[in-house]
Amino acid sequence: MKALIQRISKAKVTVNGNAVSNIGKGLLVFLGVEKEDTDRDIDYLMKKISQLRIFEDEQQKMNLSVQDVKGDILVVSQLTLSAECRKGNRPSFDKAEEPEKAKTFYQKFIDRLAESGLHIATGEFGSHMMIHLVNDGPVTIMLDSRL
Repeated sequence: MKALIQRISKAKVTVNGNAVSNIGKGLLVFLGVEKEDTDRDIDYLMKKISQLRIFEDEQQKMNLSVQDVKGDILVVSQLTLSAECRKGNRPSFDKAEEPEKAKTFYQKFIDRLAESGLHIATGEFGSHMMIHLVNDGPVTIMLDSRL
């Protein structure tokens, strides 16, 4: 399971011109579910993301988590995080989980993240989404539950 995390000051998801989610300061998490992912992968990423110290403290050091700053988290499904581009120029998505199982894992991840008490917003699984964001820093971090 892979997650691309961006520290943001605000973010919004729209589908067909309609706002689906809108958050303020916090994290935008693009989540990619791969074949052979298990609940262990969900738990690892959920814990890492909720406790990752990437917000600045009063000394301007990245020392605070999204929980510490009482930030929001926007989770968006992102099949393309599983892209394999080593051969040729057309990405292969063979590592990506089948849509129904990926949706189940996506929802489990959201549910477990919500158990931390944080405000969680989501995109619309499987839809063509427009993501509007202001990346704060910029701070962008890639996490892989298997590395």
